Amino acid sequence: MTPSPQPRRLLRATGALVPLALLVACGGKPAGASADGPPTTARFSENGVTVALSVSDWQPSKRTGTLTAVFAPEAAGFHLYSAALPPTGIEGVGRPTAVAVTGTLAADGPLTAAQPVRPIRVPGVDSPVPVYPDGPVTTTLPVRASGRGDGSGDGATVLIGYASCSTRDGCTIPVSDHPVRLRVTDGVPAFVTP
Repeated sequence: MTPSPQPRRLLRATGALVPLALLVACGGKPAGASADGPPTTARFSENGVTVALSVSDWQPSKRTGTLTAVFAPEAAGFHLYSAALPPTGIEGVGRPTAVAVTGTLAADGPLTAAQPVRPIRVPGVDSPVPVYPDGPVTTTLPVRASGRGDGSGDGATVLIGYASCSTRDGCTIPVSDHPVRLRVTDGVPAFVTP
């Protein structure tokens, strides 16, 4: 008798939803307008990965804070590539996990990941390829707002990039420069709903 695929699907769905639930439980708010105003989080899914974004530790007087991006592969057994990977990968393999900001937000330090990097060997590639362990990856980017700072809602864009792969199931199509819009005012930066 063959085992039913239902438990495997449930396990995959649970694996993708747990990091998002943890983000909400740890102070993140669901996408949408909060009781105090516009959305402080954003979420999108593309090519097998759900990305949840939030801004925390915002200091209005300094106009600085932390942009967090949680990348959660939607299927079990998938990993993301290191943020330190070159833009075109290693010998063409992989794409870096990337978070960049443009407009009135600028990076105020390097992108860091909470998960350790480990090298893997890929058939046909001479050099090891740096990846994060299978599953979700949490990255943080210190940011600083520039512009008028007069509360007029200066615009900024977060650009997200990644590729996910599985040693068993292959790779998904890479995502490059997926835009997520923000408005920066005297309060916490707010994500613009499409």
